[in-house]
Amino acid sequence: MNLDPKLREKLLNESKNPFKGIRKVIWIALTASAGIGLLIMGLRSLAGENVLFNDFVIQLSAFLIFLTFIVLDRTKSE
Repeated sequence: MNLDPKLREKLLNESKNPFKGIRKVIWIALTASAGIGLLIMGLRSLAGENVLFNDFVIQLSAFLIFLTFIVLDRTKSE
């Protein structure tokens, strides 16, 4: 086959990490959603409303898990 070396490299990288761009967008969107939820819960708590501790822990856990996925999904060249 007479493939351009750059195209060959790109195809090999894509076969090793399929849907990397889509995964990155999803992780960022989910992290932002959890962060906004955490911000709203924090503001409600500061305003004197009762925020359940379990709900806060779930929101914080989701934020940290999705943030971890972003960090782990990076390649060494980024």
